[in-house]
Amino acid sequence: MTDDKALYPPVDPVKAGITGCCPRCGQGKLFDGLLTIKPRCSACGLDYSFADSGDGPAVFVIMIIGFIVVGLALWTEINLNPPLWLHLILWIPLAVGLSLWLLRVLKALLIALQYRNNARQGEIDRG
Repeated sequence: MTDDKALYPPVDPVKAGITGCCPRCGQGKLFDGLLTIKPRCSACGLDYSFADSGDGPAVFVIMIIGFIVVGLALWTEINLNPPLWLHLILWIPLAVGLSLWLLRVLKALLIALQYRNNARQGEIDRG
């Protein structure tokens, strides 16, 4: 029989991404501010220096939010034909707000997946 020697129960990466919590303990907060990663978890002490989400979340945010906002703007223009100022009032705040929220969620999700899969920077084994 194998004994589980884990100190922390596994944390679901999706839950950690949505809540913005530590990928190891699920208790401490991952962010210090809106999009800045804390140096370490306040609950379990996990060092977040491994966390590098890169440009991945931004690319997904551009594609997803662009599809949603442009689709809604086109539907509104074709069906309701509002003036230009109403388009600006509707779509600019919606695009900015959704982008910031989704960027935070996807950044936390990618960091949680990096931790879960023990992802590291690519290295060449030179023997």
